[in-house]
Amino acid sequence: MSHFTITCRGCGKELKDVYCAFCEHCANSLLVTDYKDPFRDDCGSGIWKFNWLPVHKPTFEQPGTIVYRSQWLARHLGMENLYIAFNGYWPERGALLETCTFKEFEAAIVLQNAVENEVEGLIVASAGNTARAFAHLSVVADFPAIIVVPRMCLMEMWYLESSSRVPTLAVSDGDYSDSIDVARRISAISGLPFEGGVKNIAKRDGLGSTILEAVSKIGRLPDHYFQAVGSGTGGIGVWEMSERFIRDGRFGSKLPELHLAQNLPFVPMVHAWEKKSRELFKEDLRPELIGQISTRVLSTRYPAYSVRGGVFDAMQACGGAMYGVTNREVFESLELFSNLEGIDLVPASAVAVGALRQSVEKGIVKKDETVLLNITGGGELMLGREKKTYNVEPAFVSKKITDKEIEKLVCTLLKKN
Repeated sequence: MSHFTITCRGCGKELKDVYCAFCEHCANSLLVTDYKDPFRDDCGSGIWKFNWLPVHKPTFEQPGTIVYRSQWLARHLGMENLYIAFNGYWPERGALLETCTFKEFEAAIVLQNAVENEVEGLIVASAGNTARAFAHLSVVADFPAIIVVPRMCLMEMWYLESSSRVPTLAVSDGDYSDSIDVARRISAISGLPFEGGVKNIAKRDGLGSTILEAVSKIGRLPDHYFQAVGSGTGGIGVWEMSERFIRDGRFGSKLPELHLAQNLPFVPMVHAWEKKSRELFKEDLRPELIGQISTRVLSTRYPAYSVRGGVFDAMQACGGAMYGVTNREVFESLELFSNLEGIDLVPASAVAVGALRQSVEKGIVKKDETVLLNITGGGELMLGREKKTYNVEPAFVSKKITDKEIEKLVCTLLKKN
């Protein structure tokens, strides 16, 4: 007997024990997980201690988020109740994510959910962090995956030694969105499921586990939640988990206000939300804007914004604000956080720090309110001093690759692995 069901936000149809399901009635609506029992945090170790995850019997270990109350950044910003959810490598504080990113949570839950649903392998598209997480955990879980990334992101990518030979394809003439297109075509031809992106309930619940740890630590829902977003999947996952806490009734009666940030000038969701438009504007999705930002992991032209149950609906339900953070603010925030908190960040995390700084300067967040800052990745410099990392060595393909070429390539990759 499963401890959860899956329901369509559009028509209310209920599905049970299915992997990466899509509602046959509502093509433009997300499914959401419904958990039958009240929240618990004593079910296992690491991320598996929570019962609000769409898995039954985890088959591998997975560390979780570390949440602590900030002293130095909080003092610098004049805040009394700033909590930091650190997702990365910082053994001194007990943070043990060797891929240095919270994408490790989505990979862990997605892979375990796939194993339990007898899926034979996955096709994954990524701009960097998701690739590293899935490559690492496909080895840990002994589960096959083919990863597709854009060539333009290779300079910012690395793998751990154990995952350095996981089959990875780089789209030589496109961006992250082109990689998604190629991955979907590979999935259709190979018969292996596309990991699903935001439509995968396991992915959203995995990323939403950060607020499970925060509520477990703080004892209540925060008043405000800050995160940098590319697709927006993590922000949606936090909204969905917060709704569950409201229904539980023991951790607050008000949803946290969402404060989601993107890197200027590529800020399609920011501009749409400022005009309260459910639809994104074409001029904000121009590929040339991506080349001007310092955080290409936030650069998808297919964000989960307009879909029913996506970022637009999350912002409407929770309130809050969206922020455009300049490259200069990113680098200033990297230095500020490192100096004050004592650990390095990935640039995407600095986008969230930049948004928090803006909100304080504008008086949006009051100094005595409880704020959760999601540091989605950090500790790469520390990890590099302790462990060896490897450049990604992919096979290069064109976004115009033919179906016959894909078929031949997949056979070669699967035969090697």
